[in-house]
Amino acid sequence: MKIAVLGPGGIGSTFAFELARAGHDVTVIARGKRLEHLQQDRAIVTASGKRAAVHVSAALDTTTEWDLVLVTVLVSQVDAVLPTLAASAAKTIMFMFNTFEPFARLREAVGASRFAFGFPAILATLDEGKLASEIVTRGLLTTVTDATWAKVFTDAGIPAVVHADMESWLRTHAALVVPVMIAAATAHTRRAGVSWTEATNLARAMDEGLRLVRRLGNTLTPAPVATVSRLPIPVLASLLWTASRLSPIRKAGAAGYSEPRTLIDAMAAAAPGEIPALLAVRP
Repeated sequence: MKIAVLGPGGIGSTFAFELARAGHDVTVIARGKRLEHLQQDRAIVTASGKRAAVHVSAALDTTTEWDLVLVTVLVSQVDAVLPTLAASAAKTIMFMFNTFEPFARLREAVGASRFAFGFPAILATLDEGKLASEIVTRGLLTTVTDATWAKVFTDAGIPAVVHADMESWLRTHAALVVPVMIAAATAHTRRAGVSWTEATNLARAMDEGLRLVRRLGNTLTPAPVATVSRLPIPVLASLLWTASRLSPIRKAGAAGYSEPRTLIDAMAAAAPGEIPALLAVRP
């Protein structure tokens, strides 16, 4: 299949790497320093030295009938690429990022018949253009709206499942991870874990976010998250306090505060005046 990956950070690069190694014709669309690395290597290169040859471009060719354009930019960057995606001849456009917004705007922009959404169960980083990634193969797997692409990803080594209510899944995930991302970014910047007071405030924000998901008419999903939503604030605070002291969490915090800030703003737009705890921890 002919696949374009738009936004080859850690996640996009992992998909490009695995799909290329599985025999698909993969083109990576990049900019800045990432584009320079890719133009030099003409491949996705891992930290261990493995390579997967890909085509490289600074812009998406809108005349190509891509089987899939996989969009792995941040939600704050998607508006900049929507006109290009709308003009593209791609057969399927799959967005893959954290968001709290309803799908309607994106679906209308690219057309309902070719709209798809997904969320990666992948931990990935890039260091001087070299990819280090870990693909989750058990438990909460990469989740998508489209069965065809779930199979393509699974066959390429990225186990994926289909969820019937991806909007609820994403809103639940956003409410759950925003406090974790803030704790991680704080710990990374400070080189020390968050304080108990900070952890407690973040726990209150998580509780408030999960309650908001229900109040908006969505279901907390997958099922284990419903269990988390019933945990007392001190227990949630303890989990966040501990997480901020784990090396992988601190490393993930290098991404900074931009994404949790954007997600909190989307929650505030969905429920004006109803999320004081989340606004209190907004970076």
